[in-house]
Amino acid sequence: MFQGTFTAIITPFKDGKIDEPAFRKLVELQVEGGVEGIVPVGTTGESPTVNRREHLEIIRIAVDAAAGRILVIAGTGANSTTEAIYLTTEAAKLGVDATLQVTPYYNKPSQEGLYQHFKAIAECTNLPIMLYSVPGRSVVCIEPETAARLANDCPTVQSIKEAGGDPDRVDALKAALPDGFPILSGDDPLTVEFMKRGASGLVSVASNVIPRPMSDLVRAMNAGDVAKAQAIHDEYENLMNALMGLDTNPVPVKAAVALMGLCQQEIRLPLIRLEDDNIKRLKSALGDYKLV
Repeated sequence: MFQGTFTAIITPFKDGKIDEPAFRKLVELQVEGGVEGIVPVGTTGESPTVNRREHLEIIRIAVDAAAGRILVIAGTGANSTTEAIYLTTEAAKLGVDATLQVTPYYNKPSQEGLYQHFKAIAECTNLPIMLYSVPGRSVVCIEPETAARLANDCPTVQSIKEAGGDPDRVDALKAALPDGFPILSGDDPLTVEFMKRGASGLVSVASNVIPRPMSDLVRAMNAGDVAKAQAIHDEYENLMNALMGLDTNPVPVKAAVALMGLCQQEIRLPLIRLEDDNIKRLKSALGDYKLV
């Protein structure tokens, strides 16, 4: 299940509400782009600023639009264990294939606290769980030993998304985790390096804009064709860096999708729209690839 490209899909809004027609169109583009799955209501889907009703509505639309053609790995993590359990339980009723569980943010739990948090969620669901370590957002990371405890103690904990920006983490995780436990890159520009060290795939922001190149890159790496994957990386590196570097994710990628005419640029406070100077830079980058 956890091998390939999974798009951390944006949540399009219009007049303060979920733009369902635009969202369905975006899911269709992911299917056409050859990705293995989508990850709705993650960081890129603005999970911190949707309410519970909206959170579950986004998941419902994603499952319905995907229609079994690609996997739906729903973001149902939270900094409250009880909220994460609630969202995970409700997502299971909606028919998702798996869940993404982010490290609790702001609370700064210890490694034992992280273990107990994820273990409590795992014990309340039969859904496969992808752990998500992103210290740049949540301050804490899942240490390899903690990930290994969870993998060994909780049958539903079946993969980890590593978004700490350090390829050496893949080596440390592989040394601690059971053989074959899937590790996915959480940083588009580092995917080739992560997969050289044994990662099995990617949870991608860039694939909102370029699903086919990103899915081709990951497939090439899994097939052992490093040269092909590196060539794709080199071709699209400038765009990947623009999508992640012009502002906080998901501000640039939502602006890019809007410039492509696929949704509104509407984003929820405290994030704001991409500034005009960066819009020009982004539009230039997209133009280089004939995306606008």
